[in-house]
Amino acid sequence: MTKGTQDLEMLRHSTTHIMADAVMQLFPNVKLGIGPAIENGFYYDFDMEHVLKPEDLPKIEAKMKEIIKKNLKFEKREMDRKEAIQFFKEKGQTYKVELLKKLDDANVTIYQHGDFVDLCKGPHVNFSKKIKAFKLLSIAGAYWLGSEKNKMLQRIYGTAFPTKEELEKYLNNLEEAHKRDHRRLGKELDLFSIHEECGAGFVYWHPKGAMLRSIIEEFLKKENLKRGYEFVAIPHIAKIDLFQTSGHTGYYKENMYFMEIDKQDYVIKPMNCPGHITIFKRKLISYRDLPIRYFEFGTVYRYEKSGVLHGLLRVRGFTQDDAHIFCRPDQLMDEIHKVIEFVDFVMKKFGYEYKVILALRPEKFVGSPESWDHAEEILEEVLKKNKIDYEPEPGGGVFYGPKIDIKLKDALGRLWQGPTIQVDFNLPERFDLTYTGEDGKKHRPVMIHRAILGSLERFIGGLIEHYGGNFPLWLAPTQVAILPLADRHNEYANNVAEELQKQDFRVTIDTRSEKIGNKIRNAEVEKIPYMLIIGDKEMEAKKVSVRKHGKGDLGQKSVKEITASFVKEL
Repeated sequence: MTKGTQDLEMLRHSTTHIMADAVMQLFPNVKLGIGPAIENGFYYDFDMEHVLKPEDLPKIEAKMKEIIKKNLKFEKREMDRKEAIQFFKEKGQTYKVELLKKLDDANVTIYQHGDFVDLCKGPHVNFSKKIKAFKLLSIAGAYWLGSEKNKMLQRIYGTAFPTKEELEKYLNNLEEAHKRDHRRLGKELDLFSIHEECGAGFVYWHPKGAMLRSIIEEFLKKENLKRGYEFVAIPHIAKIDLFQTSGHTGYYKENMYFMEIDKQDYVIKPMNCPGHITIFKRKLISYRDLPIRYFEFGTVYRYEKSGVLHGLLRVRGFTQDDAHIFCRPDQLMDEIHKVIEFVDFVMKKFGYEYKVILALRPEKFVGSPESWDHAEEILEEVLKKNKIDYEPEPGGGVFYGPKIDIKLKDALGRLWQGPTIQVDFNLPERFDLTYTGEDGKKHRPVMIHRAILGSLERFIGGLIEHYGGNFPLWLAPTQVAILPLADRHNEYANNVAEELQKQDFRVTIDTRSEKIGNKIRNAEVEKIPYMLIIGDKEMEAKKVSVRKHGKGDLGQKSVKEITASFVKEL
């Protein structure tokens, strides 16, 4: 963590204490939960009789400004843990008491400014006047300590920055992010929906959304074939034995769905890898056959708590552009290098910059520490050889291997989870995978788990927000809207549509009895890249008037000219 990041975290942590103080002064009988600094701000959880409303936030902000103006000192005090339990018990702060009882430390620290006291490790700014630019953003419900078994508390989110200019910039970005929210745009552009009555966390793709998804899938299919991948398809359920062998039932059980068929236990697949391994094992493999690269748009199902479900970004059923490469140890580095090149090509195609993370061994893992060390060394060596800057993430790997995680940087500078490349020495061992070497003996292959986009749902959610729904021509579900002025222009409009469709352009014709202004507005709202307007003048000239979304009139052109310009843009 850099010094600038530490300073910002300290500022935000101090601001959340000021906010908690303000809430306690404004409302009676408040019990404090926890109030950490987080990536883009801070929050504090409260147990209180008053039900917080958006109109309460300006009142709390005003009280915070009063407290800050007093320039109170943040004072640190060390206290015996048992003494601290008694101290917070007398104040009626039962949640603090609960936290203290879970600690093993003999001594704890508390921080105080004015009359406000909180259990806290710190650090904090020296004086309250250091807090110059903050904003309370929203109210939410949150279970105490994140468990649905506990009481629901009220959470206030806020943010703070060193300067008003930085705060203003962040708030503008937040407003832009709200406009780009994929859930909002998904509804406006009629791309997808999620229905509680059908099951939370399961996506229903509408015709336009399914078309967008299909365009992405077709693009990836072609690119995978070019790179020597073979397509496979596996069932959505399997006997539990398969996932016991893989280790999923031991390390991933809380995220899995189970069922019973003919008095036998089955699993709805949370991962595709055991299925691809099963296909690999069907026949004897020679060293000459390797590498073998299996690819699938594999739909998987994982249990996520209802509180974390979020549009397309966090769902319970999703499809991965999933591939597994089985290779000899001497091929491993070259295969990883090829995957990195593939990732770079695809991300440039979608208009993303990205950041690289090297996720290392977690607490719970299968296999030996030695095999993990070896896998981590290989990934690190490949990144260094390719002169790729990366950040290590201790504990970030999956239970069967370390991985390279790619975070995609969108138009607002936000990072999204994207491609992943995982080296796995463990599953080949657990499933006893072998190939016959040049020496005629059995050898163990290495597996690479690879997803270029990751989850299609999450990738498309991020893509909607990256482009704000204004997809480039190659991705737009509808590329061209033909808008005839009157019924007498419909036949010519159909002829134009046929010419464009012969060139595989996705075209719609608006033949409604509406004024042309309404038709144009409708096409603009749907963010269709091009509109072709047809009236008497256009029919006589055998041309169309072209409008581009967000830019307006481009003048009259022939269908041949339009086709040429579209092909050039693509």
